[in-house]
Amino acid sequence: MSKGSNFWVIGGEFGSMNFHKLVEGSAQVKGPFKSRKEAEDCWREVSEENRHKAGVRFSIVEEPHRAPAA
Repeated sequence: MSKGSNFWVIGGEFGSMNFHKLVEGSAQVKGPFKSRKEAEDCWREVSEENRHKAGVRFSIVEEPHRAPAA
């Protein structure tokens, strides 16, 4: 983990079980979170809320650390 990274929880309802394309209007973005632990807590919560929906999936992504402009 890079110092200063942000983490996001992203996902939503997908149109098919190959999980390639989100259903229009279902996209969700949660964050930013300063630690992976905070993002994991959010991921668990949102995944649990949607566990009865087989076509809903969420992932944790890390925003690349950007060096300050010189």
